[in-house]
Amino acid sequence: MRATTLIAVACTLATATPVRAQSLLYRSPNLGGDWVVDPGVVQFNFIHRFYVTTAPNRTVINSPTFTFLTGLGHNLGLGLRFATKTNIPLNGTTNEGEALARWRILGGAEGSEGLALAVTPAYNFKAKSVDGEVAADWTRGPVTLQGAVRELGKAFGSSSAQTALAGGVVVRLSQYVALSGDYGRLLGGDTAATWSAALQVLIPGSPHSFALEVSNVSANTIQSSSRGLRGGLTNRLYGFEFTIPLHLSRFKPWFHPRAGVETGVSGPAAATVEVAALHFGSDTVRIAAGQIVRWVNRDPLDHSVTFEVEGPASGPIPAKGSYAVKFDQAGTYPYHCTPHPFMKGVVIVE
Repeated sequence: MRATTLIAVACTLATATPVRAQSLLYRSPNLGGDWVVDPGVVQFNFIHRFYVTTAPNRTVINSPTFTFLTGLGHNLGLGLRFATKTNIPLNGTTNEGEALARWRILGGAEGSEGLALAVTPAYNFKAKSVDGEVAADWTRGPVTLQGAVRELGKAFGSSSAQTALAGGVVVRLSQYVALSGDYGRLLGGDTAATWSAALQVLIPGSPHSFALEVSNVSANTIQSSSRGLRGGLTNRLYGFEFTIPLHLSRFKPWFHPRAGVETGVSGPAAATVEVAALHFGSDTVRIAAGQIVRWVNRDPLDHSVTFEVEGPASGPIPAKGSYAVKFDQAGTYPYHCTPHPFMKGVVIVE
């Protein structure tokens, strides 16, 4: 099969390098890019696109795509996609599902300078098709160029294979904001090209990214992203995308509670900060040099005390656990909670 050949050729290139979870600031809406999720992380992406019918009804027609992926190590990842508005015109349900794997075979972590390459084999349950994609990214400073070659084993449920080409560009205006767009087309046949444009934002103090998008693609599987919609309002969909990386280690307290663990220095504390309701009870603590501050976690989930200028990081503080630091030198020590960056405090040593 042509898809198998395409994947086999790509897999002969280069050696593996470490990778990270995804940020929307390095890919355009209709291209998957070359990222692979880290082990111990489940990446959840939610794409919601819609159009509005004409008067008098003006009904909102929704086209969501749900993506779940996880890392296996060795630059390998597995995932599932589920979309409710397929671009595959077969009888029955409009739902479309896709199982995929990805192997990043060239390049550094997402956003690293230079060339990156990944191969993605997939199986489309709606079309009963073995598909594949080879994606290449080139990053230099604030610009990332993307390209992809896709092979559809049974294109849109037919008995024949088809090849699609796509390309895109991402321009990062700052470390938090980017603009992107892409264009793709099947080779041969009377089909509509695909296109998209987006404003993408990395949410400060969090691992999440968000995008406002416009496209003529209703579902983000390999097949549906290879042929654009046609006809009336349906050839222009608006919507958004949101990325949520779930670090499984954060759920350890559910299964292995570590209540009462005490870390840091020992001894009486000049000040105690109660951590409760996702808040440091004393936003500002004043002590004399040589005294101890102790943080006590009253929440049912882990927190941390991470200093922003200097000072030891606590690591996870479990429920009913505590952490103590002795401050020997005068100064101002701002800190935050790593799992919940909006939680902030400061220790002033006089």
